[in-house]
Amino acid sequence: MTSLTFLGATGQVTGSCYLLETDSSRILLDCGLFQGSRETEKQNEADFPFDPAGIDAVVLSHAHLDHCGRLPKLAKDGFKGPVFLTEASFPLLELMLMDAAHLQLRDTEWENKRRERAGKPLLEPLYTEADVKTLLALRRPIAYGVETNIFPELSVSFHEAGHILGSSIVRLRIHDTDNTKTLVFSGDLGNPNSPLLRDPTVLTEADVLLLESTYGDRDHKPLENTLDELRETLAEAAKSGGNVIIPAFAVGRTQDLIYWLGKIQRQGGLPQQQIYLDSPMAISASNIYAENVHLFNVDDPEFTQIAPGGWQAWLPGLIYSQTAEESMAVNRIAGGAIIIAGSGMCNGGRIRHHLKYNLWRRNAHIVIAGFQAEGTLGRAIVDGKKSHLKILGAEVNVAAKVHTLGALSAHADQSQLLQWAGHFKDPKPRLYLIHGEKSATLSLQTCFKRTGWNANIPRVGERVAI
Repeated sequence: MTSLTFLGATGQVTGSCYLLETDSSRILLDCGLFQGSRETEKQNEADFPFDPAGIDAVVLSHAHLDHCGRLPKLAKDGFKGPVFLTEASFPLLELMLMDAAHLQLRDTEWENKRRERAGKPLLEPLYTEADVKTLLALRRPIAYGVETNIFPELSVSFHEAGHILGSSIVRLRIHDTDNTKTLVFSGDLGNPNSPLLRDPTVLTEADVLLLESTYGDRDHKPLENTLDELRETLAEAAKSGGNVIIPAFAVGRTQDLIYWLGKIQRQGGLPQQQIYLDSPMAISASNIYAENVHLFNVDDPEFTQIAPGGWQAWLPGLIYSQTAEESMAVNRIAGGAIIIAGSGMCNGGRIRHHLKYNLWRRNAHIVIAGFQAEGTLGRAIVDGKKSHLKILGAEVNVAAKVHTLGALSAHADQSQLLQWAGHFKDPKPRLYLIHGEKSATLSLQTCFKRTGWNANIPRVGERVAI
């Protein structure tokens, strides 16, 4: 009997992980980090609820850490099978995991200094760069749309998800002596308003559908309204003399933002002359994007002509901030600049420094352009917390103006999720809602029920027959 067990991104957004077991193989769909509060992230340290050495393969939807970030731990704990992923995810996975290993080592060293002074036992990082290298040797890239037999009873194909470069909707076909069952895993479905990537591929047949529900309880504002708000924010910041601080995911959101800022600049609506990209990882990711323009779907002849010259050719005034010294110099800029930095949820990285130096300024503007998980600093800011924010050991009050630009999200909204899923033919697949906070998942479930389609909300550890 073939079964599926829900192990992560179940009742929450992060930690994507699902175990598919057939009569002869065990496959993981994703193996992501849990992100958010300290309690949530504690889950990363727990032993896997299965034997990693007994996993025959991993099928990866895309290279965001909440989908791939525990893969090196999996290899460290004994996994030796192939990791199937898209061709564009191949270089991005190395970028993301090497950076994650570096950050974990740095954070562990800092924590161990404190523990040593207190006479407490020392910690080890979740994994090291050596573990990452072991995992990277297992990558097996597959082109979009090419159905590939990975085991005698199992084939996989990847289809454009439109979320980030290389993101995929995963289709698995499970063959036995009597019939074939099809499981479709949406991964993270992209927002069709994305300026660079193709829209999610429409699939029409499945027996089981795993559908993300990150924005299952809301629709994004119209794109043009959001771009107008961004233009107004830039103008207001220029008038007041403050900085514009934008937390952005290094892969996906940063490149979309650079595109839109270049577009606004050409329309005369970008008064700032200095735009800092203060993220070595985002700079590297942008270079990988530039090497994969064949996967773009940009209906903009001007961008197509300029893009081969690089992102700085598209957005004059864009300054790459690579070193720690360059980042510290950006911290000293009191106004007149746009600063894009990671992490996207403000729970680490250089953005925390920029928030520390700008949140208390009345003339500063904070632009939130992506999902903020519960327990993150970004979520506290979005929820309107005004005082006693702890950032890098300092207590900071919020006087800056905060703007949430939902239409720039890389996730499909409620209507877009319903529309994409609505293409599946009758009889409708058995539907499971994953990758969403409880309120979002319940709201989307209600929407499906109105159409006569029962949407299941699985529990962590729940095992279902395919």
